Amino acid sequence: MSVTVLVGSQWGDEGKGKIVDILSEKYDIVTRYQGGANAGHTVAIGDKQYILHLIPSGILRDKVICVIGNGVVIDPTALLDEIALLKKNNIKVDGRLFISHNAHLIMPYHKLLDSISEQGNNKIGTTGRGIGPCYIDKFARKGIKIVDLLNKKVLEEKIRENLKEKNKLLEKIYDSKGLDVEEIIEQYLAFDKAIDKYIKDVPAFLNEAISKGKSILLEGAQGALLDVDHGTYPFVTSSSPTAGGACTGTGIPPTKINNVIGIVKAYTTRVGNGPFPTELLNDEGENLRKIGAEYGATTGRPRRCGWFDAPLVKYSAMVNGIDSVAITKLDVLSGFDEIKICTGYKLNGKLLKSYPTDVDRLSAVIPVYESLPGWKSDISGCLSYDDLPEKTKNYLNFITEKSGINISIISVGPKRQQTFYVSSVR
Repeated sequence: MSVTVLVGSQWGDEGKGKIVDILSEKYDIVTRYQGGANAGHTVAIGDKQYILHLIPSGILRDKVICVIGNGVVIDPTALLDEIALLKKNNIKVDGRLFISHNAHLIMPYHKLLDSISEQGNNKIGTTGRGIGPCYIDKFARKGIKIVDLLNKKVLEEKIRENLKEKNKLLEKIYDSKGLDVEEIIEQYLAFDKAIDKYIKDVPAFLNEAISKGKSILLEGAQGALLDVDHGTYPFVTSSSPTAGGACTGTGIPPTKINNVIGIVKAYTTRVGNGPFPTELLNDEGENLRKIGAEYGATTGRPRRCGWFDAPLVKYSAMVNGIDSVAITKLDVLSGFDEIKICTGYKLNGKLLKSYPTDVDRLSAVIPVYESLPGWKSDISGCLSYDDLPEKTKNYLNFITEKSGINISIISVGPKRQQTFYVSSVR
């Protein structure tokens, strides 16, 4: 029996989709535990590229069961589109995909309110997919869950009650047209018919699987520094991508978790607003973006790019309890003569002892850099740690030492075969 949590260890976009695909070969069940269709996990198999937003990347492995946990908020349209895409590519979904009956539904008014909020002066930089407003309703105890679809009377009552409030807000405050109650009710009743066969009591299913010795991989979306509690608030997501969210988002108790793997990009990126100490607003940043194809899988937005941030990764390893790390996009750094690594922060001339998640202090820090020579050679064909140039190994050794992490997986390109396991980088 093995239960492993896989977490993004920076600001998201670390390459979780590919690593989940690689690891899922060894697991019976892959479960997504938080977030929504604001996440985009990309997997390249041969010449084919798949971008998944809700369904775990393990679906691309024939024998893997995939589960969407109660911590995920579900957009019906996005889910059905994703199922249709997989079936079109001859990937079996029926009998392999299960959805928690306690997962909350994203409603049309959530998307509309999300888009309106991003038009104001206090933008967070969300995807506009309705994720935040849906979580707001969840914690305000006004949410609509998958299980509500099973009772037409309850569903209608909840939608009508919610729309009384939402339409007043849209019409009176935002000067926007209200939404049609009947249209939404019909839309969600139709959705129920389409997904009824996938609905499951997920906590019972997963815990029974553990008792039978099945192995489970728990997949988070976004990254640790976007966690609503432990991230750079308020420039965060609306859920808990950190390892702790895996328990609340699935119903698996912490005593059953054996291992936490962090995904760390060989440099740093961020989408949306918020502090970013190592951001490169120059040609080097643009080169990282171009070489690394740093554009959002969900929105297509260009990602902000910067050097590797060791204090950030060290903090992430602490709050997640990370046992080992998968390093991704190492090949992107191959063209640089010199590679910088942030090893600490100074604030008012003093070196900080801990990572400041409050945005005022983090925005004011001065990163302390150390430089290493680049390896200036193509490593995308390397099949083992021994194949890597000595300067690449030096870089890995250095970030390992400064971040306090243990590297177990190295990715040198987007395809499955461009990944290998390592026992030690020292």
